[in-house]
Amino acid sequence: MSSSSSDPTQLALAHLSGMATAYPDLASVYENLSSLYSRKLWHQLTLASLEFLSSPQTTLRTTPEGESSHLAYLQKVVLPIDKKLNSLSLARMAALVAFSLPDGTDVLTSLLDQKQRLGSAAALYIESRLGLLKLSLLARQGANLAVEPSLSILEDIQNTIERNRPILQQLADTESEAAIVHSSFYETAMTYRKAVGPPEGYYKEAIQYVAYTNLSELSQQDRYSLAVDLSLSALTGDGVFNFGEVVTSGAPILKALEGTEMGYLVKLLECGSRGDVIGFQVVADANREAIGRQPSLVSRAEAVKEKITLLALVNMVFERPSLERTLLFEDIAERVGVPLEQVEWVIMRALSLKLIEGTMDQVEQTVDVTWVMPRVLNTKQMEELAGRFGEWAVKVSKTRDYMLEHTGALLNQ
Repeated sequence: MSSSSSDPTQLALAHLSGMATAYPDLASVYENLSSLYSRKLWHQLTLASLEFLSSPQTTLRTTPEGESSHLAYLQKVVLPIDKKLNSLSLARMAALVAFSLPDGTDVLTSLLDQKQRLGSAAALYIESRLGLLKLSLLARQGANLAVEPSLSILEDIQNTIERNRPILQQLADTESEAAIVHSSFYETAMTYRKAVGPPEGYYKEAIQYVAYTNLSELSQQDRYSLAVDLSLSALTGDGVFNFGEVVTSGAPILKALEGTEMGYLVKLLECGSRGDVIGFQVVADANREAIGRQPSLVSRAEAVKEKITLLALVNMVFERPSLERTLLFEDIAERVGVPLEQVEWVIMRALSLKLIEGTMDQVEQTVDVTWVMPRVLNTKQMEELAGRFGEWAVKVSKTRDYMLEHTGALLNQ
């Protein structure tokens, strides 16, 4: 064999030329990749490669040898020049190829052999995508998650997630590359929690995934599924009371439910966020049949009802000035929609869950609230809070003026 035939550059260019000839409709794409490669424009080649591999529906073909064209591109074009490429970009290309194959786990595991050279960000990205790929394969195969080998696979994925979580926190999440790694990590973590539960675990990971992900890059179906799952986990998850986090921070993803049969979920969340018990019940009654088709809402109906009741109390406290937070049982009963004799239980429940802090007087039938849980506020609530700050500023100003006016007289007494 001649030296030219084994030269990586010549082999790569020959492969690109051969594919351009084999598939005229992709000739311009392969010719562009070949041009960038021959001119050693590695950054531009990276961008073009990511775009090429991100569109398997139009660019994935079979090579004359009968293998995946994307796998061939990775092996013959990308990997021979891997040291010239950004490690995270290399990891992203490998992941795209792996997901285009019936089972691409070997593509990612072989790259992980270079873990030390790749660096923490790229290695974490690959491990996250490998975990997601394994979860996807289990789902595609309809595997029983309660038996082996599924149990071992799930345990391995969970261990990887928890091992990498501290590493993830060390990445500066303001950098665009770090955001990609965060998004990948949380996508795997939320998919794992969707498979094994609980809903509050899914919610915790999904709300982070939404924060770090460019949602416009997801398909309409993926946005819809994510919005449904996120909404259901917020409503049914134990300890999930900050609905404002969903309806405000997660508002873009919830738009995927507009005009669909699941649109009522957004209305339920909005009512819950503002503690509107009556509004919540109106929406629930109007969508009774649709709700009945959601097992999680049916099985946890009482827990959801309790959550909305507690959120009504939290909102009632929040809406009052900090110096006027001694609440009458009678007022609480009216606001949260429970009989007077159940108010004490509602208060005790809120105190035990640390939604509020304070003291209760069963004799006087009052509760003095000294603290209420922090929450993400919507625009109206922000306006109300701003008004309250304005009132506080006026009081401070008047107090200052009074002190300045009377200080001299007080000192002369």
